Amino acid sequence: MKKPILLLIAVSLFALIIAGCSGGSKDSKETSGKEASDSGKKEKITVYSSYETEELEEYMKRFEEAHPEIEVDLVRDSTGVTTSKLLAEKDNPVADVVFGVAASSLLFLEEHDLLEGYNPKGIERLEPKFKDQVNDPALWTGNDAFVAAIAVNTQELERLGVEAPKSYKDLLDPKYKDLIVMPNPASSGTGFLMVNAWLQMFEEEGGWEFMDGLHKNMNQYVHSGSKPAKAVARGEFPIGLTFAYPVISEIEKGAPVELVLPSEGSGWEIEANALVKKPEIKEAAKTFLDWAISDNAMEGYQQYHGVVAVNVDTKANEGFPENIIDQMIDNDFSWAAQNREGILDEWLKRYDEKSAPEEE
Repeated sequence: MKKPILLLIAVSLFALIIAGCSGGSKDSKETSGKEASDSGKKEKITVYSSYETEELEEYMKRFEEAHPEIEVDLVRDSTGVTTSKLLAEKDNPVADVVFGVAASSLLFLEEHDLLEGYNPKGIERLEPKFKDQVNDPALWTGNDAFVAAIAVNTQELERLGVEAPKSYKDLLDPKYKDLIVMPNPASSGTGFLMVNAWLQMFEEEGGWEFMDGLHKNMNQYVHSGSKPAKAVARGEFPIGLTFAYPVISEIEKGAPVELVLPSEGSGWEIEANALVKKPEIKEAAKTFLDWAISDNAMEGYQQYHGVVAVNVDTKANEGFPENIIDQMIDNDFSWAAQNREGILDEWLKRYDEKSAPEEE
């Protein structure tokens, strides 16, 4: 009788040991399962953007605070590069969302059937010019506008004994030969908005004649809309064609830079958002677009832009000239989108010889 009893005790002890080990494994599995579950709740989206790096840091911080459940894989590049990348990926799209890319580029992408319609929450609050008014649901919504401007280094111009230009036509004066830098329109949205504006302001023939004259005085075409302002601030060039925000930013840093709004008026662009057409549209991508036109986002945009789609904080953009809205010319974005390829082909044929290396 002793052997069966001892055997029973041994089996019972073994079972308790196994149960204890299993209990530990169960706890471990539950913990790892919970972590996996939590991780699974954080949906990942890929966002292509052409906002300046400094701006994106602020905007992404705001989004992450508002939506910690969404992970953003952010890809930042100039407007031209972003547009070309989206076209190249048409058959196998990578991005879920386009954020802060020139509206004329989005209209161009629309012509190639690359965008998916969606009406973000709050779309009715946007000023009419800041949203697609042709399609329902909308193919794009706008956040803010960036306005072309001229940056001049007052110290350099004084050293050279040259007065600052007051208009675009002033830039054709031979005294400015080799003193000017501007963005390449094939790679920069700012560059394209300038070329587009000149063709609309001076009409096509007059616009090309103006650019022929400007080219004679041009030192270099760079691949960033803000780089001319930064280069002027460092004294590398006396005059830079750029947009208003980076000029104001350099002034606030104490650089000897002055903002000139040309007397003819300024070209401008809307920085806009869209869903990329894909077999599967993620809900997180729609959530991102909802946030992109929210008050939270608009407060961020107003720190960097004088014109936004919804004014929520009038103190944020005090550094911008009061008349900046009046400076904006009548702008036909549809014409710019429809003629984009032809305009860029002609521009490159005429002026690409002075383009800076792309790897700069």
